[in-house]
Order: sequence, then C-alpha cells, then structure tokens
Amino acid sequence: MSGSLNKVMLIGNLGDDVKMHYFDDKNCVGRFPIATSETYMSKQTNERITNTEWHNIVVRNKAAEICEKYLSKGDKVYIEGRIKTRKWTDDKGMERYSTEIQCEDFTFLTPKGDQNTSAPNKPNTPAQAPQQAKASATEEGNDDLPF
Repeated sequence: MSGSLNKVMLIGNLGDDVKMHYFDDKNCVGRFPIATSETYMSKQTNERITNTEWHNIVVRNKAAEICEKYLSKGDKVYIEGRIKTRKWTDDKGMERYSTEIQCEDFTFLTPKGDQNTSAPNKPNTPAQAPQQAKASATEEGNDDLPF
C-alpha cells in the first residue's frame, strides 16, 4: 500500500444547476457546487451557529449527462470522489488555483416527489430516475444472498 488516500464523501445540496461543457470528441464535463453545513450551539452566547462550506463538483461523460438530466438546484445528493487542485490562467494572465471534487460515484437523495419540476429547461422527472451512476459489484453479482 502506498500509505496515502485521497477520498471524499459529501452529502449536501446543489447550489446551482449542473453546467455542462461538451468537447469535440463527444466527451463532456459537468460542474456544480454543493453546500454542506454544520450546526452547533455557541457556549458563550447559547445561540445556534451554522457554518456552510461550498464544494465544486466535477463529473464526466455519461455520469455528467445523468446529473444534468436529474439534478437541479436545491436537490440533496451524496458525492464520492477525490480532491484535485488544478492550476489555470485567468483573463488577466494571473495564475489561479481551483480545488475541486472529482466525482467517481453519486446517489440522488431528494425523493422524486420533492424535486423541483418547475425548472424551465428541465424535462419532467421520469418515474424511474437512476439512483446511482454505477452499481457496485455486490449489487450485480450476488443473487444468492439470504436477505
């Protein structure tokens, strides 16, 4: 074992709809922010304090298309992936850094009846929305389980 691990698991709400970018070779990337919050009671003031952290999520190809189709602002989602920091140059020639979560797996957590169907650029959610981008090996190959 290499002695290191880069794994992220988040449950949060989308802060915006999925923004897609398509490439010439039929590959695509979807990007969206999710917010995670922690709430605690302040010992000094006895008031409830909420801290919100924003995470930039990047999902690729077929998984990105699924996210674009079924996720909208406000939906709750479970994201599993890894942290990646990339370097880029802005319009003024300054070097910038962005830290993103490269999504490897996800699960939609908002019940179908609670999803926002009034979004003008989204089709109505079908009766059977996919719950994960990919099935795990235990779901596919073990039909002889006693439960």
